[in-house]
Amino acid sequence: MSQVYFVRHGQASFGTDNYDQLSPLGHQQSVLLGEYFRQRNMHFDHIMLGDMVRHRETAEGICTGMQIDTSGFEVRPELNEFDFHSILQAFLAQFPDQALPEKPAVADFFKRLRKGIILWSRGELEGKLPETWVEFEERMLTVRNDIMQQHTGKQVLAVSSGGAIAMLIRQLLQAPSETMVELNLQTRNTALIHCIFNPRSMRLSSFNNLPHLDNEANKHLISYA
Repeated sequence: MSQVYFVRHGQASFGTDNYDQLSPLGHQQSVLLGEYFRQRNMHFDHIMLGDMVRHRETAEGICTGMQIDTSGFEVRPELNEFDFHSILQAFLAQFPDQALPEKPAVADFFKRLRKGIILWSRGELEGKLPETWVEFEERMLTVRNDIMQQHTGKQVLAVSSGGAIAMLIRQLLQAPSETMVELNLQTRNTALIHCIFNPRSMRLSSFNNLPHLDNEANKHLISYA
């Protein structure tokens, strides 16, 4: 059976000067996922990841937990996250009355980002952005088709980000754009998204699973950012 497990990266460094690196918790989550794979005797014929630091650190942590070599990854920029910083800044510039409070909570950030993403999906977000919604859709379609065509009969692991994975799921479900936003905001760090595929199609099997953390000993390690 051809299977791909998409993994959202471990907890990144939200609220710091450099978000694109794992926090200590993120490293721990990644190793625990790898240990889960090893305990289940799961093996992957191919590992791919985006070219962000948090993707590579997550993949390396998984391999550490699996006790396998960390070389040989296929780097696919199509698996990168969309530029949510640019989306948020464009939204705040377009709607000055929505400015963040002096000491914003995480909810303040995500509330405005959600509105910005919806406007972006409709082509109504003003300003110069690094990527259009259509371009985002197209790159996720490209990587999905490549997996289907090039890895039939294989077990694939793909480390990516919440927004990119949410877009892929939205496409599989043929759901409206707003669905991508809702999926993105609920996807947990190092969550598994399991899909079955053949050269003609890919189907979602399960979403947002945390078998390595969903237990009494590790449930305090669950995070969303």
